[in-house]
Parts: sequence; structure tokens; C-alpha cells
Amino acid sequence: MPSRRKVISGALAAATLSGPLWADVGNPTHLSAARTPEGAYILCGLRADGSLAFSVPLPDRGHAAAAHPSLSQAVAFARRPGVFAVVLDCATGISQHRIQAPAGRHFYGHGAFSRDGKTLFTTENDIDTGAGRIGVWDAADGYRRIADLSSNGIGPHEIIRLPNSDILAIANGGIRTHPASGRDKLNVDTMQPNLTLMDAEGRVRDTAVLPAELHQNSLRHIAAFPDGRVACAFQWQGDPFAAPSIAGVYAPEDGLQLAPMSDQTLRGLDGYAGSVAVLGTEHMAVTFPRGGLMQRINVKTDETLDLWRGDVCGVAPARWGGLATDGLGGVQRVEAHGFTKVAQYNLAFDNHLVAVGASS
Repeated sequence: MPSRRKVISGALAAATLSGPLWADVGNPTHLSAARTPEGAYILCGLRADGSLAFSVPLPDRGHAAAAHPSLSQAVAFARRPGVFAVVLDCATGISQHRIQAPAGRHFYGHGAFSRDGKTLFTTENDIDTGAGRIGVWDAADGYRRIADLSSNGIGPHEIIRLPNSDILAIANGGIRTHPASGRDKLNVDTMQPNLTLMDAEGRVRDTAVLPAELHQNSLRHIAAFPDGRVACAFQWQGDPFAAPSIAGVYAPEDGLQLAPMSDQTLRGLDGYAGSVAVLGTEHMAVTFPRGGLMQRINVKTDETLDLWRGDVCGVAPARWGGLATDGLGGVQRVEAHGFTKVAQYNLAFDNHLVAVGASS
């Protein structure tokens, strides 16, 4: 039997994928799941000006998508604890493949492609043990499952690839769940979230944690700076009156550090950060949909700009700064001075906005 390392290496060396490119489907810059007024679920492609490049149906509520680095192909993930992901040809709207979680597993709503686009990595829960797992799928061979790696924690939520690298960053939220209990959190008293960096073969390169007294600050969403730092968004599971900052940055030389947040700001956020994006080299944007707030943070100076918009949650980088979506159907540019509204749709955009071609 070939080793796991040889299997993955073989997949990475497979023939080049071919098919329509993103330019062939209207040059979308971003992807978002959404719900229509009739209650149907779709995946949208948005252009830089906020216009719709395409929309394709989803079988159920989507959470986030993984955009192929070159082909006009997206993998839309079901909301946790979903067991499916749909591979969509965004040129035709056709569902090319339906990825099914193995028996005893469910997805966490996120995934990431390898740099060459030939491998997909998915965050998963081993339902019986509660262990976090990373599924490895051969995108060059019909999304065949080829390996199974430890996430180095419990409750892996978002997974990203660092720019110009094959290193994966994993937000292990630390929360154990079980489909029989719905979305109930089963280990809040003992949870131990972490940020793990690993290579494509599962070798851990670094693990970062907060101080022990902050072990209930669940790391949920992450985004990468060009230099390998990682912007982090948390969801506090402890005493709401003792909530710490729910935004931070990981740097290889400094570990995981929380960004300053005032008690006054925290009181209106319900301990919940919805999404995070890196804007340029020194800014990050963190959304707090329960407070109707986005913060644009200069991580070098800690200078913060508060931007207010009801149910704002999705945010992703763009060439002018960023783009943001909300559950009320709005699309906003995120610029140095604040929001500029560019479009309004009769849709409820879901939690995440994904930039197409965001990293090399």
C-alpha cells in the first residue's frame, strides 16, 4: 500500500487541470452564498463594481466557498454540521461533483485549495471521538478522497493556505459538537482552541494558543497577511461580562496576540466575530454582525476605524481595500475613509465573502 506521503505527492504531480477560467464567466472577484426571498439557496459571483457575474443553485444553505486558483470552479460548503460540498462549474452553473463527508464525519463549512489547484483540503469533525480532521481530496481526479490528516485540535473551522506557500493554517475552535445535539457546545469548560500551521502532508510547523485564562476564546476565522502573519477572529464562550478582545494576529516570532478592544465596544458585540480579512499589508477587517459593526484595524499602530452596517458579516480583500456583504443584501466597498455602498440585492448574503485569486 502506498504511503500517505506518496499518495498526496502523486496527486500534486497529476496532469494540469483544464477548463474555463474565471475570465470566461464575467471576471468575478468574489463569491458568496446567499438566500433568495423564496427561501432558495444560491452561490453568487460578484464583480469588482458589486454587480452579479453569476448565480448558481445550492441544494441547501451554504456557508463559505473555496475558489479554485485558476479554473472557474468553486466548492460550496454546507453550513456546519453539513455533510456535503458541491463542486460548481461557474461557467455553466452545473454541479460537477457532490463531495460527501465520510461516514462518521461532518464538514465545518470551509475548505482550501493547494497552490496548484489539484488538491482540496476540508475541515471535518470525527463525530465519535470529537477529534478535528482534515480531509484531502484529489481535485484532478473527480475530487476523490486520498488522505485524512489530524487538524491538531478539536473543532477545526476555517482553513486557509498562506500566500505563495503550501503551508496550511487551521483555526481549531476547540469546541466539541455532535449532530445528535444540534449546534450545542459540549465542552465549553475544557475547550482548548489553537492556531495550527502544517504542511500538506500533516506535519505541524507551529501551534499558537492564547493564555490559559482565555481558553474559552474560540478561534473561528482566519486570513493571511502577505508575510505569513495570520489575522484571527474569535467567538467568546465564557462569562459575557468578562469577554476579552475577539480579534488578534499571529506572527511566527510573537505567537498569538489579541488586538486592543475597549470594554464599551465589546459590550455591544455579544462576544461574536463573524469574519476576518486582510486588507493590504498592515490592515485587517473584522466583522461583528450581532453589533452591526466592522472594525478596520491597523495592526502596526492599533489605530481602529469603526464602520457601522446592520448584519455586516462577509468581508474579503479587493484592489482598493476590501468588499463587504450583509444579511440585508447590501454590498459595500471598504475604503480608508469607510464604507461606500455599491449594490443592493433582494438577497440575504451568508456569513462569508471569498476573494477569487486572493493568493498565489
